[in-house]
Amino acid sequence: MSKKIKKVVLAYSGGLDTSVIVRWLIETYGCEVICFAADVGQKEELTGLKQKAIRTGASKIYIEDLREEFARDFVFPALRANAIYEGTYLLGTSLARPLIAKKQIEIAKKEKADSVSHGATGKGNDQVRFELTYIALNPSIRIIATWRDENWIFNSRESMIDYAEKHKIPIPLTKAKPYSSDRNLLHISHEGGILEDTWAEPPEDIFVLTKSPQDAPDKPTYVEIDFLKGNPVAVNGKKMSPATLMEHMNDVAGKNGIGRVDMVENRFVGMKSRGVYETPAGTVLWAAHRALESITMDREVMLMRDSLIPKYAQLAYNGFWYSPEMKTLQTYIDATQENVTGTVRMKLYKGNAIVVGRKSAQSLYSEAFATFEKDQVYNQKDATGFIRLNGLRLRIQKMLKSKR
Repeated sequence: MSKKIKKVVLAYSGGLDTSVIVRWLIETYGCEVICFAADVGQKEELTGLKQKAIRTGASKIYIEDLREEFARDFVFPALRANAIYEGTYLLGTSLARPLIAKKQIEIAKKEKADSVSHGATGKGNDQVRFELTYIALNPSIRIIATWRDENWIFNSRESMIDYAEKHKIPIPLTKAKPYSSDRNLLHISHEGGILEDTWAEPPEDIFVLTKSPQDAPDKPTYVEIDFLKGNPVAVNGKKMSPATLMEHMNDVAGKNGIGRVDMVENRFVGMKSRGVYETPAGTVLWAAHRALESITMDREVMLMRDSLIPKYAQLAYNGFWYSPEMKTLQTYIDATQENVTGTVRMKLYKGNAIVVGRKSAQSLYSEAFATFEKDQVYNQKDATGFIRLNGLRLRIQKMLKSKR
């Protein structure tokens, strides 16, 4: 017989699932529930969370401000890697989960809790991200994965809404508008409900961080972003902390309609899923970072680094943030960023983030070599031997085929 559960630390957002889970854990296991809410940039979603958690049955709640840590230690490392999952997704949710789970384990240790719990479904990626982090940081902790628990009584979000209404648990969701959203400094995601039809256009009222491009200003906005070793450190000459910079760029880029993505992605568990994302700051910073690399990074180093982007993104997406392979990969990525220091000028206009200038004291670009005008540093005749040598195998192949 398994050991009785006495105290659980629940990853708590105040949304539908975790609001119901607080009461369900108490009713099912007769245990003490401590809620933990991570402030990773949700803004108004944290309002009233303490009172709600206690009123729902939690013995206490931790609300930790993790915005700087999230931006500095999770978003910026992924930015240095130019990490994009399946060519489209900037990993907003993927990067937040290991930080939340890490802090959850720390609170469990402080509170001498025997268990941790989350509200991720058995169909999604978040269950993997939470639990791989738990296992990596505390292999002995008991994990209550509610949606997979044998005592779980719900089979849909509608049944959870009914339960919440019965127990007078306030929830930010209705049956008429049943899609779910998850927000942090990097993005806000929208999934489920009316978005599950891949042919249906997302309704305009779901968007939070971004204006519709057609309603964005008719005049472009120019911003200059300074980078130091691959990390953005200032906007228009004003130095900012990582979280402050993200918040500022979310506001500027969002007003210009930048960062909307509608994609069908491959979940780690095997199914396809549609997600609608808003990533205004990330979209601009990724484009600017890439532009700066174009003048500061060696060609072969860039080629090798680019070959690793899909792997980096896959590891982050699948929840292996604390794996040895990710640690090794990040070490290589960071070595490629030693000279990625300089400034990029971006033009933001009606959904477009356009690179219009880049400069760096570490630049490998030489106008003297690249010019189409008369120069005295490059002998164009040298290209003859270069082409002959590179074409030798092609010539031999054709000659041998012709003799057969």
